[in-house]
Amino acid sequence: MPLYKTITVDSGTKVLIWKIEESFEELSEGIILTKHCRERVDNMKSDLHRRGFMSVRHLLAAEGYTDHDLYYDALGKPHLSDGKHISITHSFIFSAIIISSAEVGIDIEKQRAKILKIAHKFTPIEEYRTLANDDAIMRKLTMVWGAKESLYKSFARPGVSFLQHIYVEDFHLEDLYSTANVRFEDKKERYCVWFLEFEGFTMAYALIAEENMP
Repeated sequence: MPLYKTITVDSGTKVLIWKIEESFEELSEGIILTKHCRERVDNMKSDLHRRGFMSVRHLLAAEGYTDHDLYYDALGKPHLSDGKHISITHSFIFSAIIISSAEVGIDIEKQRAKILKIAHKFTPIEEYRTLANDDAIMRKLTMVWGAKESLYKSFARPGVSFLQHIYVEDFHLEDLYSTANVRFEDKKERYCVWFLEFEGFTMAYALIAEENMP
């Protein structure tokens, strides 16, 4: 059972990461899906996507949940039946979830040089042009993209733009932490964001700042 890493963010928030090494058949053992999720996974053409989907169910099981405890709203945002907040991600051979009593988001991205070509579409140029080399730029851009993806998942409003509405405060690569704001229409939220780099991947996970909590 390759539970790759568990991170306790605070007393009410936990991150779990899975390294996907098993076959789809192995991952299916002991997992009972809802009818809707069974249809979803049966319609997936990519074996890696199917394995990622099933690995998430093992992460849920590690925290005492089943597929029947997970449901999605009209915007596709996942929720848990006990009222806790959840966010889900998977990329290639890794999947992860974050579960919290507060609003959260999570994202895993493979570190790839092609992000240099699309950076202008999701973050201002001045946020990354000062770095010393392309490797450092790629690392930071991957962090910023992951942060914005996690915030987008948490904020969950149609029309939100990574470039125009989500701002990640500048940070040093070695800090692996930042804060961020999302402003869109009548809603504004502030988040704390953490980063983790491992095996050529970057994970970002965001927790809504205390001043936003009810």
